[in-house]
Amino acid sequence: MANEKETQDYVVDKKGIGEVKIASDVVAVIASLAANEVDGVHSMAGNLTNELIGKLGMRNLSKGVKVVMEESDVRVDMALNIKYGYSIPKVSKQVQEKVEQQIENMTGLMVTEVNIRVAGVSLADE
Repeated sequence: MANEKETQDYVVDKKGIGEVKIASDVVAVIASLAANEVDGVHSMAGNLTNELIGKLGMRNLSKGVKVVMEESDVRVDMALNIKYGYSIPKVSKQVQEKVEQQIENMTGLMVTEVNIRVAGVSLADE
């Protein structure tokens, strides 16, 4: 796993007066924001480090998202907490579609996979 290209930039445009590079962290933030727009998603689930950062008041927008970029292809792995009472398959499908759409629209990169791991179920008013 250490060899995966998590922090690599991808050159989108070499035309014109220079090149445009997109960092994988930017793609992760886009994915996180898109997922949080879907009704039924309570929050992103992160690892212990991200949870501690959140408790200290610092916000990590890419929490719970891992992006692997190869050439112009992007694979996204996400961990979510779903609100209680919502259909997990339905919410997951909506998240996959929304994340794919937003990344492709904003970056021009091709999303090959959006993998969802449901890490927890939360009460809506927590």
